[in-house]
Amino acid sequence: MWRLRRAAVACEVCQSLVNHSSGMKRSLPLQKLHLVSRSIYHLHHPSLKLQRPQPRASFQHFSSLTNPPLRKLKLSPIKYGYQPHRNFWPARLAARLLKLRYLILGSAVGGGYTAKKTFDQWKDMIPDLSDYKWIVPDIVWEIDEYIDWGHKLVSEVIGSSGPLLLLGSPGETAFRATDHGSEGDKHYRKVSDKEKIDQLQEELLHTQLKYQRILERLEKENKELRKLVLQKDDKGIHHRKLKKSLIDMYSEVLDVLSDYDASYNTQDHLPRVVVVGDQSAGKTSVLEMIAQARIFPRGSGEMMTRSPVKVTLSEGPHHVALFKDSSREFDLTKEEDLAALRHEIELRMRKNVKEGCTVSPETISLNVKGPGLQRMVLVDLPGVISTVTSGMAPDTKETIFSISKAYMQNPNAIILCIQDGSVDAERSIVTDLVSQMDPHGRRTIFVLTKVDLAEKNVASPSRIQQIIEGKLFPMKALGYFAVVTGKGNSSESIEAIREYEEEFFQNSKLLKTSMLKAHQVTTRNLSLAVSDCFWKMVRESVEQQADSFKATRFNLETEWKNNYPRLRELDRNELFEKAKNEILDEVISLSQVTPKHWEEILQQSLWERVSTHVIENIYLPAAQTMNSGTFNTTVDIKLKQWTDKQLPNKAVEVAWETLQEEFSRFMTEPKGKEHDDIFDKLKEAVKEESIKRHKWNDFAEDSLRVIQHNALEDRSISDKQQWDAAISFMEEALQARLQDTENAIENMVGPDWKKRWLYWKNRTQEQCVHNETKNELEKMLKCNEEHPAYLASDEITTVRKNLESRGVAVDPSLIKDTWHQVYRRHFLKSALNHCNLCRRGFYYYQRHFVDSELECNDVVLFWRIQRMLAITANTLRQQLTNTEVRRLEKNVKEVLEDFAEDSEKKVKLLTGKRVQLAEDLKKVREIQEKLDAFIEALHQEK
Repeated sequence: MWRLRRAAVACEVCQSLVNHSSGMKRSLPLQKLHLVSRSIYHLHHPSLKLQRPQPRASFQHFSSLTNPPLRKLKLSPIKYGYQPHRNFWPARLAARLLKLRYLILGSAVGGGYTAKKTFDQWKDMIPDLSDYKWIVPDIVWEIDEYIDWGHKLVSEVIGSSGPLLLLGSPGETAFRATDHGSEGDKHYRKVSDKEKIDQLQEELLHTQLKYQRILERLEKENKELRKLVLQKDDKGIHHRKLKKSLIDMYSEVLDVLSDYDASYNTQDHLPRVVVVGDQSAGKTSVLEMIAQARIFPRGSGEMMTRSPVKVTLSEGPHHVALFKDSSREFDLTKEEDLAALRHEIELRMRKNVKEGCTVSPETISLNVKGPGLQRMVLVDLPGVISTVTSGMAPDTKETIFSISKAYMQNPNAIILCIQDGSVDAERSIVTDLVSQMDPHGRRTIFVLTKVDLAEKNVASPSRIQQIIEGKLFPMKALGYFAVVTGKGNSSESIEAIREYEEEFFQNSKLLKTSMLKAHQVTTRNLSLAVSDCFWKMVRESVEQQADSFKATRFNLETEWKNNYPRLRELDRNELFEKAKNEILDEVISLSQVTPKHWEEILQQSLWERVSTHVIENIYLPAAQTMNSGTFNTTVDIKLKQWTDKQLPNKAVEVAWETLQEEFSRFMTEPKGKEHDDIFDKLKEAVKEESIKRHKWNDFAEDSLRVIQHNALEDRSISDKQQWDAAISFMEEALQARLQDTENAIENMVGPDWKKRWLYWKNRTQEQCVHNETKNELEKMLKCNEEHPAYLASDEITTVRKNLESRGVAVDPSLIKDTWHQVYRRHFLKSALNHCNLCRRGFYYYQRHFVDSELECNDVVLFWRIQRMLAITANTLRQQLTNTEVRRLEKNVKEVLEDFAEDSEKKVKLLTGKRVQLAEDLKKVREIQEKLDAFIEALHQEK
């Protein structure tokens, strides 16, 4: 029977719930309540057979049901059967009492059900804090505490005698009014309609502001909790890491897409928030309020945003900012870091703007992290202007329009249209531009700034209402917002601006007269709405973009297989690394050149450089003296002068040119089947830059001068082999000069009779004069083969008169020029004959027969020159292999490192269809992989 008492207690509990419910009571019919009561009893005593009670039941029977004894009873089915009793009125009284109990029990059950249903309705209206639960994973949310908090919030709102204010999803502030009941209706019917409307509006505004303060307090506490949680280790915040990395992953995709040139009509249709507005409309200030930091350069009326700035907002434990291409973090809570960040942004903007331009389409990528920031990607564009002022490029207006259209034509871009509320709406330019790009307003959010100034200056506040309701402009939008971005003081902090904004809207007549709705004001509501719209657009479009890039990747891979089936897909960076290794290998090959090869090249090149000076300035002047002593004296003096002033420098120049030629030969020499002409431009550029940077050792000339001077001082030829080598060297040199002289005479006198007859060539009048003069001079030389090198004045007169007698008028200067070549040829032929005679003169030289008939001082001169060339070549070879080749290799490495960091240089030097196709493949694969990773993370967050 103790179970029946428990049922009675349960009935009393249900009855108490009915007393605290909303007053709605529902009762069941008596017959059903009677069956419910018996069913409850039968559940506790399944062994008993449930029978319908009869009117003639005994009093003891009912007494046993209502007042069970404490001792255990042996119940029998007979007692509950149809037994006749004589006492009818007690039985009737007991039946009536039992029916009353059933009635109470049924009412309690029905009332409890109604109370539970009403409580569930109130519970559904309580704000859903599941979105905030993840930030505190260590806290156990007890249902009793949650319910108590909900009861407290409901009682506070109901106690305000105003309509109930509810919080929906993040970023959507909804206001719902509830009925006040019959008593409120009676009260409002007693006053006039106007007073009733004013009172309702006042109560509505009061409730809205009250709940707004509650919501702000909760958000502030939430922000502090987030900051504490984010500062912990990885333990227990895996979901937070996922959310943090999600926007960073998306921003990386946008960065890669900004560098991708769509060759296959794959457009970048991923969403981002594009902030556009007229110049000085306050768009940068709105963005700073969303980022919660004064991060952009500021100016009074002048253009400050000169290039697009992509700002990626994400949550983090500290409020910091950093650029995509830099590791430095700017602490946004410190004023000095804020100033440094603004300065850096301004420098980057001016660097992006090319000479002769005012704005640039190049994007600056900036990441801003901090607790409580809404995750999204915004792009701040240069302000739209109506007139080009002095100091601007003539095409500034058109350039800004083209940049804005390029971002807004993305069908998934969210356009945040900023309109200055303090100026006449008719002066706006950006609204027409936005309506052209988004005529249906499916992705446009309109923001009216400087509402505080607009409320003071506008004569008719209804114009502000028309703007916010979208009735003043032909432009359509998803939503309309009104914000205040400060008092116009550039030194104001974000907190001061926010407090001023909240204070303004709390006291604004625009809200009190319902011209503006509470969810349409403040930058906080704006950022929530923009963030929701951004992520909604991302979820709707990102998979479609991933599919388009998959198709692009398939097309590119198919093209590569068809055109380059046996080549690996090397992008520009990989090709550069391959070319770098080849160039370094070729530089190392310079050290493997044999010493003999180096010395032969150096000796030959040096002689070619100095041979003219030796023959013309040393040998011929000394040999034409016709005196052995004078010859040696002249040679020694001229050799000393030459060694002191010109020879070392010429030798170093020859060595440097030889090194360049060998380096160029290794760089440009085809390597057979392994040669790849795609590297030719890069190798040529590396060679030129390395040679330009290379400088020969300054001390090389001084040491070389001493060596050359000592070599030329030596006159002792030790053996016949060196003597013969000197004679051969002298013959080659004289023979080459003789050939040059013959060519000069031929050009001077014209073709001989054979060429005239065979090739039909004729002499000019001047050539005929030179020929007659030559013949006359040759006759004079035949008469005197020992003639000195210069003509006397009387000899010149004689030759001129002889020519005039034959009808040839000549000038004395022409006779001298002709004589120089004629005598030179005669002397060289005589020297060659003398050289041939000196082959047997080594015997006289070795025994120092100075007064012998055969003097071979010219052979000794050429031996001294030849020996100097050999020693100089050996010295330069050692300098090259020991020092200069290594220095050149170092320069090449430095040039390659500089080129590796210069992307524009690599694009310029590594060109061609193959390179571009590999680059496109790399970019598309990278984009697709990042998109797939982002989509997977996005699904996990859902």
